[in-house]
Amino acid sequence: MVVVVVGANGQLGQAVHYIASDYPEIQFHFLGSTALDIAKIEDIKSVWKALKPDFCINAAAYTATDKAETEIEKAQSINVDGAKNLAEVCLLFNTTLLHISTDFVFDGNKKTPYLETDAADPQSVYGKTKREGELAIIKTMKTYFIIRTSWLYSQFGNNFMKTMLRLAQERSSLSVVDDQIGTPTHAVDLAKMLLTIIKSNSKNYGIYHFSNQGNTSWYGFAKKIFEVNHVSIALSPITTAQYPTPAKRPEYSVLDKSKIEKTFKQTIKNWDIALEQYTNEI
Repeated sequence: MVVVVVGANGQLGQAVHYIASDYPEIQFHFLGSTALDIAKIEDIKSVWKALKPDFCINAAAYTATDKAETEIEKAQSINVDGAKNLAEVCLLFNTTLLHISTDFVFDGNKKTPYLETDAADPQSVYGKTKREGELAIIKTMKTYFIIRTSWLYSQFGNNFMKTMLRLAQERSSLSVVDDQIGTPTHAVDLAKMLLTIIKSNSKNYGIYHFSNQGNTSWYGFAKKIFEVNHVSIALSPITTAQYPTPAKRPEYSVLDKSKIEKTFKQTIKNWDIALEQYTNEI
């Protein structure tokens, strides 16, 4: 089984690489942005012709949420055009596409976990381009899994956890937003879920939600990060209004995971348990 991982140098791509040796039955090809520019469809065709992948994990994305508000064309090129190009080439070569999307496709006005069937209404350029990427895939092919996730963190790449630990070394106190609610997701847990889908050879294509279970605020997440890492720092909760950002964040973006749990017979661990587990591992 041949699996191409696009966006291999990003957080999720590195997480897949981290566990790849646990799947000896899969021949992985990890391609970073320098090895493959998904904005160029001919480049994708050339790679697919050589590798003939059965599956493609698209972990490539423009995820700089605030920068996207001004770097619209760049976000569009990767999140929309890149997704469309991959879908077209995957269709041509009979490759199943696993595409990573985001909780930012929702407006954040709901008070209960978002279902896959809930209407998308992104409030930021990042969210809009990710939604347009979803729609481009859906319009192009049928053999896809679109997996929306949230608040991704790990020992790899740039993420909230690493930022908090770095800031704690530089400052004696921190203020973190406490009125945005979501679910932290460890990238390795998401990587394992993607490989579970691949190994299942399931034909239950469509949109799925995956994050760890439970929910918290960014303040609650930061508090737990410092707790498990035994970091002592003065931490204060603040409101979104007190910390304005160029891009609007969803006030509530907890995802309902019952569909993916039922379809692939998985039990997803709680976010705080995952955080403790991976902190101990590394």
